[in-house]
Amino acid sequence: MSDKLEQSMKDGPHALLASMVGLWEGTAKTWFEPGKIGDESPIKGTTRLVAQGNFLLHEYEGTLMGQPMQGCAIIGHYIGGNRWQVAWVNNHHNGTRILVSEGKAGESPDKPNVLGSYPAGDGSPDWGWRTTLEMRSPDNLVLMHYNITPDGDESPGVEFDYKRVS
Repeated sequence: MSDKLEQSMKDGPHALLASMVGLWEGTAKTWFEPGKIGDESPIKGTTRLVAQGNFLLHEYEGTLMGQPMQGCAIIGHYIGGNRWQVAWVNNHHNGTRILVSEGKAGESPDKPNVLGSYPAGDGSPDWGWRTTLEMRSPDNLVLMHYNITPDGDESPGVEFDYKRVS
């Protein structure tokens, strides 16, 4: 193990990922337009370290508009590039596409903050998709996803507000 990875696992980004490991239950909110919650429903998730503690795997299930929803994300901090990375799939939001997002080098070592994009369809420009993960307390994990219009306007898209299950 490199000295940088060992240090990161002790008190850096990889230690943060380890603090997110657990069983989680909470509320999922989805906005289909700015300022209007379109769906609010229970969500359950599990998070565990994979690949020798290099990555956090987040798996979840719930409902969206009364239909089953499942998804997962792999979250990591790329030490060589000094940036966060996330790969996310979900049967409702992504279809058969993997949304890959990456942070800026040196930004937010204590809070994953990544940016990706998705096709809007009908020949329109792609929209941005920003994702953050935040441990608000040892027993409260919040994942936020934001829609970003082609003009740069950002608004909440999806929120998972989790409480740790004992």
